[in-house]
Amino acid sequence: MKDDKPTSFDIAYRAGVSQSTVSRALRDSPLVNEATRHRIQAIAQELNYKVDKNARNLRSKQTRTIALLLCEDQGIGDSMINPFFLSMLGSITRACANRQYDLLVSFQQMSDDWHADFEDAHRADGIIFLGYGDYVTYVEKLIQLNEVGAHYITFGPVLPGQPGMSIGCDNYQGAYKATQHLLTLGHRRIAFIGNASEHAPEFKRRYEGYAQALSEHGLDVDPGLQVNAETSEREGRAGIETLSERGVMFDAVFGASDLIAIGAIQGLEALGKTVPEDVAVIGFDDIPAASYTHPPLTTVQQNTRLAGELLVDNLLKMLDGEQPESFLLPTDLIVRGSCGSPTKEN
Repeated sequence: MKDDKPTSFDIAYRAGVSQSTVSRALRDSPLVNEATRHRIQAIAQELNYKVDKNARNLRSKQTRTIALLLCEDQGIGDSMINPFFLSMLGSITRACANRQYDLLVSFQQMSDDWHADFEDAHRADGIIFLGYGDYVTYVEKLIQLNEVGAHYITFGPVLPGQPGMSIGCDNYQGAYKATQHLLTLGHRRIAFIGNASEHAPEFKRRYEGYAQALSEHGLDVDPGLQVNAETSEREGRAGIETLSERGVMFDAVFGASDLIAIGAIQGLEALGKTVPEDVAVIGFDDIPAASYTHPPLTTVQQNTRLAGELLVDNLLKMLDGEQPESFLLPTDLIVRGSCGSPTKEN
């Protein structure tokens, strides 16, 4: 009995393309231009063509699954996930679903050998990393992934000579704009709370942008106004306590993350200070909680929706044999009540 079910070769004949182009188009590969993808997908729909995922995966030896490994953060709370990554998680999930991929989510700390536990074990075709803890030890593991030919992409710092591909935000320019905003408002003694070392390169770039803005205004960078801190409200509160114990004067605080800035507001309130009347506060990330603090937090916004889509798209390019370059995404300054009127500056 003849099987009349349409095949990808039928679609290829109708569309005037190769069967491999049909396969790529039906999984929304960016290697096929948009007009051709839409034409192929329309023909597939007209023919009522259904992809046999199991057969396709068996032929290609692909799992059609992407692993997303989050950095477990003990200082965040019960979830142990930095809230900044939660909105990006939604974007990555949506991007995978739109491209007919499944998403496997786990913590980085749950595995000692990422490649063996995911790619070699045929649980995933590639890995997306969000967060890294201590970057110095993290990058050593990325070098090991390179040595075994793993397919992976990271969201984080973009540094010369770093292993693999990374997408990140322009931390330097974002912090520069934020500090310029505080300076425009008349603040001159601006404290910076965040770890400014090679162990936290994104915070370090934010500190460098902050320092450049001060320098351009003829102000010295006072080491006494910088306090090392990791991303948590507790560390933000502790940073304010440290500044108070040092006896330094400050009229504004730049938290290297929103969680640090929110903690700083709490610390200032404990000292009887009013935000922004006594001390202005600004953060970085624009997590959902930033707009619900009292007062609402001025912050540097990272485009998590676009970042999630680009992480998936560029990982799929790697799986198709391409070698995309690392790059930075621009930021926006979101001005709220913690240091100014609620408007948006690009």
